Order: sequence, then C-alpha cells, then structure tokens
Amino acid sequence: MMRDLIVLLSIAGIALGRIPYLRMNRASIAFVGAVAVVAFGGLPLEKAAHALDLETLVLLFSMMVISVNLQLSGFFRIAEDRITRFARTPRQLLALILLSSGIFSAFFLNATVVLMFTPLVTIIVLELQRNPIPYLIGLGVSANIGSAMTIIGNPQNMMIGVSSRIDFFKFLGVLSVPSLLGLAVAYGVIVLFFREEFAPYRFPPIPPHRRFVYPPLLWKSLTSLGIFLLGILLKVPLPFAGLLAASFLLVTRRIHPEKIFNDVDWSLLVLFAGLFVLIEALDQDRLFHRFIEYLTSFAESNTFVFSAVAAVLSNLVSNVPAVMLLKPGISLLAHPEKAWITLAMASTYAGNFTLLGSIANLIVAESAKKHGVHLGFFQFLKVGVPLTILTILVGAAWIEILYHLSFRIF
Repeated sequence: MMRDLIVLLSIAGIALGRIPYLRMNRASIAFVGAVAVVAFGGLPLEKAAHALDLETLVLLFSMMVISVNLQLSGFFRIAEDRITRFARTPRQLLALILLSSGIFSAFFLNATVVLMFTPLVTIIVLELQRNPIPYLIGLGVSANIGSAMTIIGNPQNMMIGVSSRIDFFKFLGVLSVPSLLGLAVAYGVIVLFFREEFAPYRFPPIPPHRRFVYPPLLWKSLTSLGIFLLGILLKVPLPFAGLLAASFLLVTRRIHPEKIFNDVDWSLLVLFAGLFVLIEALDQDRLFHRFIEYLTSFAESNTFVFSAVAAVLSNLVSNVPAVMLLKPGISLLAHPEKAWITLAMASTYAGNFTLLGSIANLIVAESAKKHGVHLGFFQFLKVGVPLTILTILVGAAWIEILYHLSFRIF
C-alpha cells in the first residue's frame, strides 16, 4: 500500500510539474519518489538498479552531446536563417517554418530545435511587422509532429526504439508518411484559424542576419552525425552508435568539455532514471499489471482506441511517463510491432493538445516571452485540439492500413 501511494503521488507530481509549497521540478520529484520507494521497502535496491534502462539513458545522453555541439557551432541558426529568407509571403514563411522545424526535429531532439529556432523566428516576424503567434504555434507543433518520424526525435521515441529493437530506417519509413501529412494538416489548421494573418501579402526582402559560426566545430559535428548514421547502416546497436558519435566530439583541442556538459539536460536524465524505478515498483502491483495488459490489448484489436488511450494518458501524466506505464504490457504482446509504432505516434502527437503538452511547446512560449511576445494557453488550445485529433486519426488510419496489408516491421 505504501509503495503504491508513493508511486501515485510521485507520478501526480510529475504530471503537475511541481508540488505545492516546495521548490521541486519533475526531475527532483522522480528522484525523491524513487528513493522513497526503496527506503520504505517497496522495491529492493538491486531491483531498482536493474530497472534503470541504461541503453535508453546512454542514447539520450549521446544525442544531447551531438545536439549541443551543433548548437554551439551555429548550425541551427544558419539553417533557419537561410530557410526563412526564401519566404516571400506569410503562407510561404509558415510553410518553411513548419517544414524545417519538422525535418530537423526528426533527427535532433525537438527541444533543441525549438530552443534555437524560436528567437530567430520571433525576431524575423516582428521585423516584418506580422503577428508572431501563428508562426510560433507552427514552430512548436511541427517540432512535435516531425520528432515522431524517427527513433531519435524525442525522448519517448528513444525509449521505444531501444525497447522494441525496431530498425531505424524501417521506423522512419512507417512514421514519415503520417508525420509529413501531419505537417500539412498543421499548415491548414493554422491558416484556417488565423485567416487575417495569411491574407495575400508580399514581404519586402528579409535582410540577412549576422550569425556566429564556428566552422571547425560545425564540420566536426556533422562528421559525428555521419558516424552515427554509418553505425546504424552497419547494424551497430543504436546506443553504441550514439556513444561512438558523442565520444568523437569529446576528443577536442578547442572546446572545453565543461561547455558541453553544462548544456546537457541532466534534469531529463534524472527524470528518466527516477521514472524507471517508479514504474518498476508500480509494475509489482498485480491489479495495475492486469490493467495495463487490458489497455495494451487494444493495440492489436483496435488501433484507434489504443491511440486514444495513449493520447489521453500522455496528457494526464505527460508522454514519457505514459510510454513507461504502457511499455510492460506491450512487451507481453504476441506481435508488439504495431503497438510500439502506435504508441510512438499517439504519445508524440498528443503533445500538441495543449501548451503544456510537451517541453517543446513550453520552450517556444518561454523563449518568445523574452522578446515581448506572449503565447497564451487558449491561443494555442484553439489550434492544438483539432490538430491533435486530426493528426492522431491520420496516424492511426495509416498504421491500420499497413497492418491490414500484412506489413511487418520485424
């Protein structure tokens, strides 16, 4: 009883993002909850240590190192600056923001992409004397949609990739179609709800912006990304391919390692570690175990119902805990490939339901605020609700079509 109470209170705190009257974030709540479970006898220390999925933690850390180096080199600023300068109308600008954010988020952590893109998009749109809100919403939702395409696009997909052992390119092949369609849906929904902003109009030429670029680090970072992709092609285990690429970047004469490690999101790694222990403790409860088995059975019987379950759960407790909660049940299915893909799709697209639904959305809102732009909860909601429903329906329909065509990922 004490074990379940600690776990449920911890997950509730993680879902809320705080505990009243205490200065605790999601990472510290997960960490304290995991320690409390062990301290009160809910889980032996050995089992708690065994619950840590080191492959997922290693992959997440490696991708952070690669992303930080690309960030420091000026890669993201160069890319977005050059892309946005092609825009001649508001609709073209929105389309280019959606496409660039979505594609980059598929191969780098979506949070890193929006962290680098938001200031540039905000400045350009304000210089053009346009309403920045629809473009910022587009940036956030496209980062979430695009990140669903690959195993390395977001933290929950990394966990699914490691657990399922799905081939990187096969995963990309399945979810690239609904994600690209989702970007098109996002474009249509935003234009529909912000008709005045996207009335016919032609921009004056967007002036180039001076951007800091460090060529040696840029080329080295791109080389490390090539090492990672080569490792995948050679069937090197995904976490080890990430380690090879990250270690290549850490052999350097120019950049102090502290500069890299200071920008690594250690809080996210602590959150994952704590959640692994909490979910392992909860999995000891027979009633919970049966409940998860019942939920995941929908994955084989009805893709739409399972997508809805995953989406609702992702908005109740956040997408990473939702994936961890459903993972034990999926692992027991006779043919789990469809369930893993459905979970990756639904839990990621569900992040667009509200402004609080994903870290990427929050980063966009907080970064824009520094430039005097307030992205409100209800401004985001009017786009997020229909967009989430439509993209999940598109994704579920696509997966169902593949399944009925006897498509198999394994």
